[in-house]
Amino acid sequence: MGTSYLSSEEYDELAHKHYDAGDYDEALGVLREGITQYPDSVLLHVGLGYTRIAREEYAWARQCFESALELDPEYEDAWVGLGETLLKFGRVEEALSCFGQIDEMGLGDDLELGLTVGRALYREGLFTDARARFAALSTTHADNAELAAARGYTLHALGDDLGARRELRRATRLDADLHEARIYLSHLLHDRGDLRGALTELEQVPPAEHWDTLSVWRYVELKMQLDGVAEGDPWFAPWKERLAELDAEPDDIDHLLAEVEASFEGAVDEQAQAALELSAQMDFMMKILGPPAPDAALPSVHRVRTAEGSIFQGSWDEIVRGMRDSCGEPQMPLGAFMRRAARQIRERTGRDVPVHSAEAFLRAGARMGLLRIEE
Repeated sequence: MGTSYLSSEEYDELAHKHYDAGDYDEALGVLREGITQYPDSVLLHVGLGYTRIAREEYAWARQCFESALELDPEYEDAWVGLGETLLKFGRVEEALSCFGQIDEMGLGDDLELGLTVGRALYREGLFTDARARFAALSTTHADNAELAAARGYTLHALGDDLGARRELRRATRLDADLHEARIYLSHLLHDRGDLRGALTELEQVPPAEHWDTLSVWRYVELKMQLDGVAEGDPWFAPWKERLAELDAEPDDIDHLLAEVEASFEGAVDEQAQAALELSAQMDFMMKILGPPAPDAALPSVHRVRTAEGSIFQGSWDEIVRGMRDSCGEPQMPLGAFMRRAARQIRERTGRDVPVHSAEAFLRAGARMGLLRIEE
């Protein structure tokens, strides 16, 4: 790589640039080289751990964070990373213990650490724990927009739509450019029948800041319905351009729905893309992790086969993430991807699928015959 004269901090900075660009392979290579030069750099071991998480190599990630903690038992980012990794293997109590180390070190009110912990809990469906973490942070960071948005998402997941709308409104007041929170709020308003409120929120989001076609279509439909703007009006030109960009390439959902339109006839091609061997993965994980604690659950691994024969395997979130990545849009939030897919399904079939969780999304697709869950 020609980087042998870099300091450990410079290696970390270079890896961050690759990581932020979504080029995890390059980030991994930079960090590996950096560690050969600076084997005692906690910073590089932690960076490598998070890169492994991004690559869904959780066993290796855990090893990286443990190596970092051997070098510095009070390195807070390593405790957070280790906790995130343990959550992936269903070791919730151990993960919570890792997060508790942050509080014991007097860093419980650190905004960045707290948001990272809360979001990790949210991603694994531990909404009550996530809510508690966000609530604790709000006592010292009441005016942080990202925290308010995170609380809103979590309250919605817990069924508190009123609280969710309140927090999302507060988030957008604190930061008018927090577009994802505003779009989320518009969907909640639309769901409760407040069409004018939904349109008002969508009008404040530029077309380029929309990452799923559902919100774009919803803006167009509401503008026509409530304000009487004709479908061919030049007003919609930038919105239609954004739709064209988002729909430029057919994705897995398009292919699935094409199968539905063909009445899902014929047998699924059993010679489709081979899945990774689960037993080999588990053997490797056991070598790295050791046997699970007696009361610890093994990681929930599922296998989904689409109508075309494509296979996705892992946790529910990992399966949806794989579908999203196969569409060539790895930067799109999972929620946005599911909402876009839900809009396409509704357009083609007239039926709704839930998007509040990856499991509900996939199980609804299976009930409709769009895919098959092979557990």
